[in-house]
Amino acid sequence: MRDFYPEDMAVRNTIFEAWMNTARMFGFAQYDSCVVESLDLLKRKAGEEIVEQIYSFTDKSGRELALRPEMTPTLARMIAAKQGSLTFPLKWFTIAQCFRYERMSRGRKREHYQWNMDIIGEESASAEAEVVAAGIEALFSLGFNKADFQVHFSSRALLSDLLTSLGVEQQYHQNAFLALDKHGKISDAEISEMLTESAVDKNNISKIFNLLTVSSLNDAADILGKQTPSIQNINLFMALLSSYNLADVMKFDIAVVRGLAYYTGIVFEAFDTMKEFRAIFGGGRYDNLLKDVGGQPASGVGLGFGDVVVSELMENKNKIQVNTTSPTLAIGYMEDEQRSTAMTITAAIRSTSSPVDLATHSESAKTFFSRANKGGFNKAIYVGPDDVASGKIRIKDMITRTEQEQNITDIVLH
Repeated sequence: MRDFYPEDMAVRNTIFEAWMNTARMFGFAQYDSCVVESLDLLKRKAGEEIVEQIYSFTDKSGRELALRPEMTPTLARMIAAKQGSLTFPLKWFTIAQCFRYERMSRGRKREHYQWNMDIIGEESASAEAEVVAAGIEALFSLGFNKADFQVHFSSRALLSDLLTSLGVEQQYHQNAFLALDKHGKISDAEISEMLTESAVDKNNISKIFNLLTVSSLNDAADILGKQTPSIQNINLFMALLSSYNLADVMKFDIAVVRGLAYYTGIVFEAFDTMKEFRAIFGGGRYDNLLKDVGGQPASGVGLGFGDVVVSELMENKNKIQVNTTSPTLAIGYMEDEQRSTAMTITAAIRSTSSPVDLATHSESAKTFFSRANKGGFNKAIYVGPDDVASGKIRIKDMITRTEQEQNITDIVLH
């Protein structure tokens, strides 16, 4: 888990601002929730892998609780609680702190912040297109361009159709999804062992691995022998992204499955072009989650975009250009008798929405200007007894080392 020093916060705030601005640009409303969630809800909805990574505990009332590992089950619970009074489709977003007890590696921490965008109550692939377009727009806002990333996508509905056509029974589909999601992360031998432990026979294991030879939608259509609803849905998804001029960053990838158990339709993951890092963002459609938490049936589409991978990628690609509101002007004073004048000047300048760093105690000119220089301030004002007597102060440019004289009354009355 992480501490954020001011320089780290500057990067984090830049990422958060890109997320917030993009969400609002796309018409999403913000929500939030407590970081503690019911352990039962997470066990039922998060998927087997996440269950093993949950930070869980029992509170003083004997309730089994957990730090949330992700936000979608909480979102479903919140919507189900007020479903009758909400107007659909909903477009909601949040920036949530999430916790997972897992092996730390590049791009993976045990605590991270995640931007979640969800559209609830929209059956059309326009929902998938909208959240993917928003994720891409956030990358553009952070300084990336189309050459820096690709969005890989597939469909669990299509995978299910393919498995059925290959003779793999429905009862093994979920295990197949979990195994395919591990492709490239662990060895094929380990994947085979996973499937064997799930009671999938060798014949079906071979058929599941054969799916990885599907490299395009045409390959999938050839196996199925027809244009199934799952293929038609993907075609619509791509047509909509073409309208946003984003089709060129999309790549069909049969191995994209997503590890969470609740996904049912199109799924996607964005990677840097060279795939040197973990997924930048990911998500997909979930059809049953609202019903499973006690609400009325309503399909949803969500995107999760974490801060860890994108910050590492920004550093790698030299994209860190932080937005900061740190003061550019420092004001100091020689003696306590000049503090009131320094404060009056400070208040007048701050009233124009210009940030000022005011010294908290008197100090020598040498100490003040040394501190202002080390602090990276562009300008500095030092108030001494002669300045108060004359009614004039000097504004020093810390870069050019030049000075400009100005009447104190002009500043105060500005």
